[in-house]
Amino acid sequence: MMSLLQATPGTQYIVRDIITDDEDMDAFLFSLGCYSGEPITVNSHLKGGCVVTIKDGRYTIDKLLASAILI
Repeated sequence: MMSLLQATPGTQYIVRDIITDDEDMDAFLFSLGCYSGEPITVNSHLKGGCVVTIKDGRYTIDKLLASAILI
């Protein structure tokens, strides 16, 4: 497994796990539709994180969130 920070842009992955002790972060990711078994695509990497597509939405997430999502 790897985090979103190592993902190849333009490739669709399946979320395998989300590693965080922060319940607010878990709830936020769940509200975006980001949870185990769901597809996620990294559109591009930025200095502070990456742009991802989850379901029909496009989001910019920071490095902390990106490192917590394992694919």
